Amino acid sequence: MIDHPGSSATRIGAIVMRHVYILRRSWPRLLELAYWPTLQMIMWGFMTLYLAQHSDFFVRTAGMLIAAVLLWDVLFRGQLGVTISFLEEMWSRNLGHIFVSPLRPIEFVASLTVMSILRTVIGVVPAAILAIFLYDYSIFAMGLPLLAFFTNLLVMGWAIGLMICGILLRWGQGAESMAWLVVFLVAPFSGIYYPLSVFPEWLQMIAWLLPSAHVFEGMRAVLIDGAFRWDLFGIAAGLNVIYLGLGALVFFHYFRVARERGLILQQGE
Repeated sequence: MIDHPGSSATRIGAIVMRHVYILRRSWPRLLELAYWPTLQMIMWGFMTLYLAQHSDFFVRTAGMLIAAVLLWDVLFRGQLGVTISFLEEMWSRNLGHIFVSPLRPIEFVASLTVMSILRTVIGVVPAAILAIFLYDYSIFAMGLPLLAFFTNLLVMGWAIGLMICGILLRWGQGAESMAWLVVFLVAPFSGIYYPLSVFPEWLQMIAWLLPSAHVFEGMRAVLIDGAFRWDLFGIAAGLNVIYLGLGALVFFHYFRVARERGLILQQGE
């Protein structure tokens, strides 16, 4: 089939709209997107209020735990936004139909990242707005640094999500649990709720290899010192370029393997 100008965006938009229609017709899916970020924000928010009453440190850094919870959900929802959208196609046995169309793998990946953004915004923004009313704390007060943190964590989520999608293509739904487990492997080393200085030196070296560790250290620098760390932002962005490239390589490699072995047509419940 001849590829016409602008048709790539049309095909990407078609996949995105398919998933948007799924969300619109299923209120439980929409509720689930906002449920966990809101629940975590509420629990950690009241914990923050309690600690602020008993600790001078938390009085000076009010909202740090709330900000950490919300930013962690950006990473988590960013990754799930890719993998769940991919799993929706597997569950409905739609992968075969998609890839006999003119849609190219790179366009499919682009549609997954767009859906990741939509799912993340739907999940995190309501929780962030609710925090304003419950705790008089707005994460939006960070300004432009928040955009830098959001983008880096979202891209890291894409990198992890693409790797998982590649694994799902190769090993099928037997590897479905990876969609929920992998991101939690990096959580303890990301310094979400504590600085990396609490780690032994050898573990700090491992943690600094994660973009998320630089993001959360940068978040604390903004909230505690009022300073945006450009060095941490630059390293996180550089690592994300590497990891996103690796994630794409893993996905496209296993896509090629799945296509050669006929695995795409065998996916589904």
